Amino acid sequence: MIACGVSVLSLMAYRKISREIYLRRLLKDNIVFEVPRLDIRVPVLEGTDSKSLQVSAGHFEGTGALGHGNYCIAGHNSTIYAEIFNDLDNIRTGDEMYLVDIDDKRTKYEYIVDEYKVVEPNEVEVLKDFGDDRLTVISCTDDGKQRQVVVGKLKK
Repeated sequence: MIACGVSVLSLMAYRKISREIYLRRLLKDNIVFEVPRLDIRVPVLEGTDSKSLQVSAGHFEGTGALGHGNYCIAGHNSTIYAEIFNDLDNIRTGDEMYLVDIDDKRTKYEYIVDEYKVVEPNEVEVLKDFGDDRLTVISCTDDGKQRQVVVGKLKK
């Protein structure tokens, strides 16, 4: 019984350490999204497929570029997958959000939160281009039935 318990604990520790090493590599090699007040710092992978969203945030293909247009990302609010946006409902108007590029200078784009709302899953108009430079962050609500949407405008 003790050997079985030690084996299970060892396996859990190995998985946690492996995940942390993988996350550090992703943070080094990809765009990074940060919300300092909520202690959120996650890599942003291209695409929103389930594999990407299990470990990071994902950029909706076809939406803006860093610092231009409506750059839209999604991430899980879940205890099963990456728990990156579990505190997103605590965001406030005026909070700072950052996207850090992987260019040589690690260029940092600062966005100021000016809107938080909850929408139905089929309300995809939040992904459209609004003619300004913004960051849109999308995650499910705690019960998974609706979507939280945070919009930040680029600070010039």
